[in-house]
Amino acid sequence: MTTATNLLNALPPEGRERLLRLSQEVTFPAGERIFNEGRLADRFWIITTGRVDLDIHVPGREAAVVESLGPGDLLGWSWLTAPHQWHLGAEAASTVRAREFDAVAVRAMCASDPALGLALACRVAEIIGHRLQSARVRLLDLYGPYGNSTIPPSD
Repeated sequence: MTTATNLLNALPPEGRERLLRLSQEVTFPAGERIFNEGRLADRFWIITTGRVDLDIHVPGREAAVVESLGPGDLLGWSWLTAPHQWHLGAEAASTVRAREFDAVAVRAMCASDPALGLALACRVAEIIGHRLQSARVRLLDLYGPYGNSTIPPSD
């Protein structure tokens, strides 16, 4: 698992094992809505197999898919900070198997182990940056004046 949005490899081995002990295996059939934008973000997943499409609500149009995630990717980051509401939506594009984590338990573990909490928060912040850039490029492709995603990023 070495994808651009991998969480587990960024953690020290003992922290990774502690985090994995808080997880359980789940399966989502193709087409199942995993979460909706604006709803309570009380869990997150690390995808084992399959593909999940992340989408954003676009008023007056169908939701726009802004990124697809696959094995090794973190699904969900809105659980980490208040108000714990999903910023995007997610749907299984194929049958998905994943490790599911209870956000309250993970936040409590991070509070009791600040070094692990910092490592986890820093990696999630990197993932958020990656997701925001992907969403920006995709939305420019879909709705930009010329459908051109070659506009350089701004800070």
